[in-house]
Amino acid sequence: MKKRVAILGSTGSIGTQTLEIISSNSDLFEVEVITAHNNVALFAQQIHKYQPNVAVITNTNKYDELLRLTANCDTKIYCGIQAVCDVVQMDTVNIVVTAMVGYAGLDPTISAIKAKKTIALANKETLVVAGDIITKLAIENKTHILPVDSEHSAIFQCLVGEVNNPIEKIILTASGGPFRNFTADQLQKVTKAQALNHPNWDMGSKITIDSATMMNKGFEAIEAKWLFDLKPEQIDIVVHPQSIVHSLVQFQDSSIKAQLGLPDMRMPIIYALAFPNRIKTNFERFDFMKYPNLEFHKPDTKVFRCIDLAYQAMHKGGNIPCIMNAANEIAVEEFLNEKIPFFKIPELIETAMNNLSFILKPSLDDYCQTDLETRKYVKSLIK
Repeated sequence: MKKRVAILGSTGSIGTQTLEIISSNSDLFEVEVITAHNNVALFAQQIHKYQPNVAVITNTNKYDELLRLTANCDTKIYCGIQAVCDVVQMDTVNIVVTAMVGYAGLDPTISAIKAKKTIALANKETLVVAGDIITKLAIENKTHILPVDSEHSAIFQCLVGEVNNPIEKIILTASGGPFRNFTADQLQKVTKAQALNHPNWDMGSKITIDSATMMNKGFEAIEAKWLFDLKPEQIDIVVHPQSIVHSLVQFQDSSIKAQLGLPDMRMPIIYALAFPNRIKTNFERFDFMKYPNLEFHKPDTKVFRCIDLAYQAMHKGGNIPCIMNAANEIAVEEFLNEKIPFFKIPELIETAMNNLSFILKPSLDDYCQTDLETRKYVKSLIK
């Protein structure tokens, strides 16, 4: 029986690759729902090509344009974020790929979990912001959360068959981004074009900047805490420029398991879609002879301060990770709009974390209010 898939954020990097995988494995998967925010032209092309049952454009201002571009399609077209929350609950959906960027993915993920849908999680901000709520909901609803991030997929794969063996620690690998050898002084002169030029991965602009600041790795540490029920001291980060070892798990007998492969996001996507099975692919195979030297280095958290900020947020807990995420989203947006320099990103995040109200045990409404207040506050700091 085919798995019917809802893809939240189908025009992004993860979304487009997920559609390609489904198209190449049409005997196993079927596109049921796709959603997008702004890219109406590509979204309309996807509707024509994949003919989903339902499509949702979250930017209501783009709704009429999408209707015109898809006038001869049978796909049902809706708009708004509430429509996304509604369609993920449909009986015809088996698995939800959450590939929306940033905080916007939180409410639809909650709706999908409450509807007992399997979640293929590519939106790390959902767990960064509200990991306590998401994990409790998943347990209550007996819902599986399958990680799509390459690092968390690697850890998950290493843990298959190890259910009774406690984790001593995990090691998240980081490419280091385009500036891994830069000094703090060199980061003062970074341009937008340089920051968007990732050496290993082809990703959307927001996550590419997060990789350049290494905030992405800080987010992944927090995500790992919730996914694998870990303490901050059980999570290490190492810089691995080749991006071949995707992450590692160390057990109490001192043995370490690692998952390796070429840097290709299609692998963790297809693993999550097909789990617990592995299906045959035509992806390029890894050849050790082409990589005679695999390097590992300690990250410089004095230069890449976002890692340290993420660990501070993880230790303090409460709504601090939510503040950190919202501040980062605004700072990255303003950098991409060339209104602030690159080095200002961690400065704005730290200022927000130090000055906004701390809530130890926030409710979902508290998270929503914190997110709004943080965005307003950070924007007020940018002249």
